[in-house]
Amino acid sequence: MAKRERVMRMSVEQPLWRALTAYRVLTMLYAVGLFATAYDEFVRPWVAVAYYAVLCGWTLATLPRVANAARCTKRFLAADLTIAVAGILLTTVADAHERVQAGGPTLPSIWTAGSVLAFAIKGGWRWAALASSLVAVANLVERGSPARDTVHNVILVCIASVAIGYVVEVARASERTLARALEIEAATRERERLARDIHDSVLQVLAMVQRRGAVIGGEAAELGRMAGEQEVALRTLVSGGLVPVSRVSEDAAEGALVRAVDEEPEPGGPVDLRALLAPYAGAMVSLAEPGAPVPLTPAAAREVAAAVGAALDNVRRHAGEDARAWILVEDEPDEVIVTVRDDGPGIPEGRLDQAEGEGRLGVALSIRGRLRDLGGSAELISVPGQGTEVELKVPKDATDTRGKAEQR
Repeated sequence: MAKRERVMRMSVEQPLWRALTAYRVLTMLYAVGLFATAYDEFVRPWVAVAYYAVLCGWTLATLPRVANAARCTKRFLAADLTIAVAGILLTTVADAHERVQAGGPTLPSIWTAGSVLAFAIKGGWRWAALASSLVAVANLVERGSPARDTVHNVILVCIASVAIGYVVEVARASERTLARALEIEAATRERERLARDIHDSVLQVLAMVQRRGAVIGGEAAELGRMAGEQEVALRTLVSGGLVPVSRVSEDAAEGALVRAVDEEPEPGGPVDLRALLAPYAGAMVSLAEPGAPVPLTPAAAREVAAAVGAALDNVRRHAGEDARAWILVEDEPDEVIVTVRDDGPGIPEGRLDQAEGEGRLGVALSIRGRLRDLGGSAELISVPGQGTEVELKVPKDATDTRGKAEQR
């Protein structure tokens, strides 16, 4: 049994969260170690002991919070940064004034950088800039003056956090692009597999029914004709793609996640004319179109498709059910040209003028009138015994002037 491919969730930033987890623990131990070696120099060591008790408990209890982006919430980040800033400001209370002025370490020491890095990994460089600015203000307040070493440390933390935040944003964008490419590749393979299965079974059966029906004749011939029409329709569906390849990428709990969506054309956005003409293709109607989309405004695309339908109705009505027709779509730089040709007996000279005089306005209104309202043209060429050709031309920026007049 064939297996369907799908893109699994992935995250290039997950190693950063693991590194941050280790960094917070190691810097916590480092800060406590600095305090232990200089315990006798603190004027109020009990303040530092109380702070380190909170710091250690908070760091160890919140290790799951820095496991991934989903758990690292805004509320947690705010509380984490508050503890870091509070430790910086408490340094002037716990430590000796001389040590503070001499550039001694703050109570949280380099543990503060872990809090800023959490902002960077979670929200990118803008969040990192905000967090590092708050830490910078707290350091300046703690020292009382912008000393050289303080400014140096503040700038270093700010640049490092902003750089990491920017790298994270670039990594997420690359991750979304890669995930979308992988999903498109998987969808394309699935489409090819389904196309092979359909070709090896359904299409071959329909083609056989069509051939056998034509040989047997009678009611079987009609059944064969219907089978031929279904074969052409199914081939068009397969070639157009049974599995949509359009996807939307979004950041999920552990990175980018690509999910399928049903896309609808935006109101007023361009419409691919090929999609509106595809239903006309059948056993007796061949459709030749460009490989790329043929965009037109929705109103223009609908009117052109309706004009093509009117031309095909004339083929069936006047040339018979056995007449073949061909639709050719040409995408020019400034206009779209759609040609409908048949192998019927053609239209006798003067017949169109006579029909218009008798009040039968199928060609005049259903075809020429539609194109005229779009600012285009419809030219009909017919030679008795050699079929009829209808050439429809519509500008790329065509709009339905009749609809505008009605709105006025």
